[in-house]
Amino acid sequence: MKLYYFDIAPNPTRVMCYIREKGIDIDTVNVSLIEGEQRSPEHLARNPAGELPVLELVEGHYLSESLSIMEYLEELYPRPVMIGATPMARAHTRSFERQVDLGVLLPVARIVHATRSPLGLPACPQVAEQEQSRLPAVLQRVDERIGAGPFAMGAAPTIVDCTLFAGLQFGEFFDFDAFRRYANISRWYDSFRERHQQ
Repeated sequence: MKLYYFDIAPNPTRVMCYIREKGIDIDTVNVSLIEGEQRSPEHLARNPAGELPVLELVEGHYLSESLSIMEYLEELYPRPVMIGATPMARAHTRSFERQVDLGVLLPVARIVHATRSPLGLPACPQVAEQEQSRLPAVLQRVDERIGAGPFAMGAAPTIVDCTLFAGLQFGEFFDFDAFRRYANISRWYDSFRERHQQ
């Protein structure tokens, strides 16, 4: 298998975090979003949407979408468990991951692209303002849910940690660090970042 990704970009980052947590050995290929390599014929053959990440499978097929990639790998490499060991645990994990994806990662990405887009997208203050107004309520709920735990859902890392980290790191890289107002999230983020820098 081979993973096509780009550093810092939030969706590839969450898959890379997942792979590191699982200890899976997968070849990686950097596709530069800055240089527009995602629009090359080679990459469009892998993913006609021109997005990242993309997982190339041994059978010659390609799988896109971060969550689909993580769930596929979870089927192949069930230990350590990162989506839940029981149907109820999996449901709760998927639910929280979806909330973090739509409520944190996506708004942060929109704010970055509306203010300092690394892809050169035009500034859009209205979008940035709208997304910034929505974030505090979501971050407050996430902060309360993390509590004093070492990970987003308690004693062990899950896909929720990967998605939350990817969104917050992307924002911080472009000087958007509103999450620092929330003690539990800030503590968790510093710990998880250090975990992935080792």
